[in-house]
Amino acid sequence: MSNTSEQKWVCEYCTYENFPSSIKCTMCRGPKPFISEDIYRLHDNDEKSVPSSNLSSLAAGPCENKSRDNWSCETCTFLNHSKDNVCIQCRMPAPSSDQSNIIQNVDGAQSLSQSRINSPPIITSTENSKSSSQQKWSCPICTYENWPKSLKCAMCFYAPSNSQRSQSSSLCNPSPENEVDTNIINQDERKYSSTNIIDSSLSQNPNNFENDRKMRHLRRQTDWKWLNACKGIIEGDPSPVEAYLSSGGDPTRTLTSSEVAILNRASAYDVGHTLVHLAIRFQREDLLAILLSQIEGSGSGVKRVPSYVAPDLAADIRRHFASTIRQRKGSFPCNFVTELPTFALPAEVDELPAAVQEQLFTELLDKDAQEQLESEPAVINWSLEITVRLGSRLYALWNRSAGDCLLDSVMQATWGVFDRDNTLRRALAETLGQAGHLFYPRWKEYESNQASLLHFSLDETQWEEDWTSLISLASQPGNSLEQLHIFALAHILRRPIVVYGVKYVKSFRGEALGYARFEGVYLPLLWEQSFCVKTPIALGYTRGHFSALVPLEPYSSRLDRPQSNHQDELQSIFLPLMDRDRKLLPIHFLTESELGREENILRQWLDVCETEGGVLVAQQFLHKRPLLVGQMVEEWLNHYRRLAQMTLAPFSRRIPIQDFSSDGDTDDE
Repeated sequence: MSNTSEQKWVCEYCTYENFPSSIKCTMCRGPKPFISEDIYRLHDNDEKSVPSSNLSSLAAGPCENKSRDNWSCETCTFLNHSKDNVCIQCRMPAPSSDQSNIIQNVDGAQSLSQSRINSPPIITSTENSKSSSQQKWSCPICTYENWPKSLKCAMCFYAPSNSQRSQSSSLCNPSPENEVDTNIINQDERKYSSTNIIDSSLSQNPNNFENDRKMRHLRRQTDWKWLNACKGIIEGDPSPVEAYLSSGGDPTRTLTSSEVAILNRASAYDVGHTLVHLAIRFQREDLLAILLSQIEGSGSGVKRVPSYVAPDLAADIRRHFASTIRQRKGSFPCNFVTELPTFALPAEVDELPAAVQEQLFTELLDKDAQEQLESEPAVINWSLEITVRLGSRLYALWNRSAGDCLLDSVMQATWGVFDRDNTLRRALAETLGQAGHLFYPRWKEYESNQASLLHFSLDETQWEEDWTSLISLASQPGNSLEQLHIFALAHILRRPIVVYGVKYVKSFRGEALGYARFEGVYLPLLWEQSFCVKTPIALGYTRGHFSALVPLEPYSSRLDRPQSNHQDELQSIFLPLMDRDRKLLPIHFLTESELGREENILRQWLDVCETEGGVLVAQQFLHKRPLLVGQMVEEWLNHYRRLAQMTLAPFSRRIPIQDFSSDGDTDDE
């Protein structure tokens, strides 16, 4: 018993002691551990059946025994018979006699594996290889067995001659069983050729150096503005997209297989996709609005606002604006800005030729909003005295209109850029969140008075739910905003906001859908008057969309205009505080005690004067532009100056003018 236990082996998994003759564990069927002793000695019956002369050959293994009769090809590693002088698969000559005993050439195997990097793996089984070899021809490059109807190799796309194809097909053993339909193979070939990210010419050559050379040549011929625009869509960066479009790039251009290979991100880019496809796929709503605006017949046409022409300067302006936001300490923790610029179009626009000037306004203005605000009954520019004699015509600027149009229009009216970084939206959400205890009573009283006019009322729970909803809207980018948010923005900007809006919201058919309540004056009533400025900004409201209303800078040489008492202003613009029926614009969020004193309140918070025609107007003083804003406007204006020089050249050409619509992206705001 002791001798038997000494010869037993212990299982590594369940520690069961097994007999020496057991190959697997009796309990868990685990394999017997490998030991250095001769395993053939343990099988007494096998030793008797196998001659002693063959024990050494069995111990050496089957590969070594087989290698004595056969030789391995250095190119394709196929194991050939010793009588063959050439490889059956690739037709390479047999190695010399001193190398015939070498089983595997390591260097040759490494070079072969490197040459097959660009080709997909071939997965076959022994049974399928026997049945699928019927009348097939073997590729001399990759040794793949192709169907006789295939003119090119399905793996490497090598096209052999008829003699090579017939010679290689004769080496295959015909078998009429389990023949596969050639249509399936041809479909696989077409599928692979359409999804191959590298050009087929690269995979035909097994030389990696040649492939790299062709890829480098392909990169040199690539339009990198186009590829950077594709990357900008994925990363949400508008700068390369705007650079590509401003250089005359086609927004409907599609990606090719070679460009997808260079981008090297198959999960994001597909052959045949355009910038619009990428913007929709990755939910880039602001970039989608830009792209759709440049496709003829899809909306607003080509737009060339200053922030698009000079994106780097626009980014610097947005960063500078973020640095000017502060928060008031004390009982009213409201955010406020420390700098108060007012944006206006440069006076040099009047000096441009008529054709260039028309193109500038087409690419800058929201023509649909301008038309709605000026149509009967007109909301802006209805007084010839104000627009012509006093030179205070207002222009509706185009903006992104993707749910953030109110914030974009406020930023355009002050700094000339969009609120792309949501800086102003964050300041608005923080103000309503931290100073809501002061905004809420005035908002509730004002809304209660409006509800009483419509003969309905709300309980306290409903008021709190509405208030929570308004705060939530302010903190979510892309959501439309309400009257309360304009009132809060007037406090953040420390200045009045005048909104000129349509009286009724109409459908596309011209039917009145409801009463629009945005028109009116929003004053920073919760601040001290000494902490605010009296220069307002003007916004326009049309069918769920806000636009910045800016004037054209007047020339200082115009002597028929009343001069300003301020030394650092260029001139003043006059904004009417009445509608065309000579009724005062409503002042929002007044308390019960302030009702009935609207004109006095306007005179307290604005520089109000009266024209000769009896129109009450507010003065908007235009200060000198900030340095960054001046550089951005100058770079934008240089584009149209170059166009003007083209029209004045000896061989001038006509500037193409297109009439585009600037319809917004959403009507939910």
